[in-house]
Amino acid sequence: MQVVDAHCHIYPSKIAEKAVDSVGEFYQIEMLGSEVEGVGTVTRGTGEHLLGVSAPSDITRHIVYSVAIKPSTVRSINDFIAAECAANGQFVGFMAMHQDFEDMEAEVDRAVGLGLKGIKLHPDTQGVDLDDPRLMRLYQIAEARDLPVVIHTGDYRYDYSHPRRLRRVLHEFPRLRVNGAHFGGWSVFDLACEILEHERCFVDVSSSMRYLGRRRSRELIELYGADRVLFGSDFPMWSPAEELEHLRALELDRRDMEKILLRNAERFVEEDLA
Repeated sequence: MQVVDAHCHIYPSKIAEKAVDSVGEFYQIEMLGSEVEGVGTVTRGTGEHLLGVSAPSDITRHIVYSVAIKPSTVRSINDFIAAECAANGQFVGFMAMHQDFEDMEAEVDRAVGLGLKGIKLHPDTQGVDLDDPRLMRLYQIAEARDLPVVIHTGDYRYDYSHPRRLRRVLHEFPRLRVNGAHFGGWSVFDLACEILEHERCFVDVSSSMRYLGRRRSRELIELYGADRVLFGSDFPMWSPAEELEHLRALELDRRDMEKILLRNAERFVEEDLA
């Protein structure tokens, strides 16, 4: 079965180690190590690292992106992601954007011209409400261009990415394709499901199953419906190969697994990813 990892972060080699450490500090976790079987030590968080740790698995495609913490980094991130995708056919790239970027529309169009397929936002690390008027303008641009958006959603420490804010966005932009990452609410999984269970969005399983356990992970997939769930690893937090095994351990119906591993990602991106 073809497998798409719909949630991967990658960084340029010159800043990758620092970026990975920063993410680990933000979430107070030990990030994925740098040893790759058959390759040796690589720079953590790079595209090479992602491909190396995914090689033992059946993962065939990776949706990759990075987060713009400052508006000044948006263009360089988008250039980097586009170059990584051009160099490796397994990658499907999403652009970065920042709420204070001066001309969002022009940069979105430029990034699309580079071959990028969607937009990635992380309200908590970008310090902006998910439904801030500046981002609402971005959603308007994305909806008009039929671009999917991945949004980190949920964190018990912050209100920026609260699932209720995502619900407002979904109601305001009914044609916008959104992946509310981490089952719609990292660390507030049950609250997220209460708010988003009957809304029109995708969710992914990244950084979730190891906290929820098998029983609750299965229950959330059933509540959201397998038609809405994407497989994602949240690399470089975790090994994509190991996260895939966590999903397979749920022993879902084969048809549901095909949706989660491939078909839903194709619907989200609106592209054949097999």
